[in-house]
Amino acid sequence: MLVCILNKRGEPLMPCHPAKARELLKQGKVKTVQRTPYTIRLLYGSSGYKQSITLGVDSGFINIGLSAATETKEIYSAEVKLRTDIVKLNSERKMYRRNRRNRKTWYRQARFLNRKKPEGWLAPSIQHKLDSHIKIIEKIHNILPISKTIIEVAAFDIQKIKNPDVSGIDYQNGEQTGFWNTREYVLHRDGHTCQHCKGKSKDKILEVHHIESRQTGGDSPGNLITLCSTCHDKVSKGKLVLKVRPSKQFRAETFMSMVRWKLVRILNSKFSILNCPVSPTYGYITKSNRIELGLPKSHTNDAFVIAGGDVQTRTVDMHFVQQVRKCNRKLFKGDRSHIKNTAPREVFGFRQWDKVIFKKQELFIKGRRLRGVFALSGIDGKLIKETSYKNLTLIERAGTLLTERRKALLPAAELRGTRA
Repeated sequence: MLVCILNKRGEPLMPCHPAKARELLKQGKVKTVQRTPYTIRLLYGSSGYKQSITLGVDSGFINIGLSAATETKEIYSAEVKLRTDIVKLNSERKMYRRNRRNRKTWYRQARFLNRKKPEGWLAPSIQHKLDSHIKIIEKIHNILPISKTIIEVAAFDIQKIKNPDVSGIDYQNGEQTGFWNTREYVLHRDGHTCQHCKGKSKDKILEVHHIESRQTGGDSPGNLITLCSTCHDKVSKGKLVLKVRPSKQFRAETFMSMVRWKLVRILNSKFSILNCPVSPTYGYITKSNRIELGLPKSHTNDAFVIAGGDVQTRTVDMHFVQQVRKCNRKLFKGDRSHIKNTAPREVFGFRQWDKVIFKKQELFIKGRRLRGVFALSGIDGKLIKETSYKNLTLIERAGTLLTERRKALLPAAELRGTRA
């Protein structure tokens, strides 16, 4: 593990060995800026010696791989897991607003066409992931003197993925061609037969059921199935569980196809002042180079290859980053409108998702009670322990990016002699 260094003006310098950082701290020449990744700031002037560092970014819909490497060694490695609840939360907000409008302002007609979308508009879930990519890459630039950034981009032909034989005019004739609406297509696709009882219930009334909630799964044909009214009623009441899964969604492919060049263009405009060019690469190049190096498939290994990794010494430690929501803006808990959902920002000096030490173990505060009993979890959010706040020591304030240091999973051949 290397320690990141900032000069007196807050500009990044080449990282140093932990032993040197400890000596500087003892002499009072630096101060700690953040703990994970550990970063210090000089209290005196420095010549600002820098090497050429390439940042490789394996962009993705849910996971992002990051690797920063010089010509001789890898100095930073991380894997980021993005939020996946944006679509569901936006759907809930839409439902609450519609209900409130119908309940309190029923006399006013709904206004759906009074807003014009700006040029380059993206759906909120896609925009959030694009902004998260930019935010994460900027954070790396703030602690390391990156001289070049390479991002893996990709374009997917979704119709070709669904049907390898599609060509020419077939691209204009999708699977729903000739049908009035999606419901008619689903009924025809399923042969106007209940897909659970296959007509054994003798119920002639057919309905279209969402396999996954409409809030997250949408109204695409792959998320719909034909059921008779009897079976549909049982499913709605929880008396019947369907043994069927929705078809593969192409959200990741759609995201990459929509934002690939926009991401490169935005980052180029941000880092042009720093003379740090941003260039794209492609998945097939990454895969070929990774196989040639004998590296297993992982986001961090892909990022290392994207950064031009070849004979460089790999870092033994990596950082795992989990993105969480900043706060819960619901005023009340769901349909129970009499129970307030608001909570103090700090309870006994602690905030949600603060990193604390409990019995020599680093954990995160998931829940807080006013009586002083806190729920502790790992970075994945799974409950581990409940204890009094008096047993906790705060080591890092919460943010939207929770960071945990882990041992990198490297091939056995690479572990021998690795010193980073």
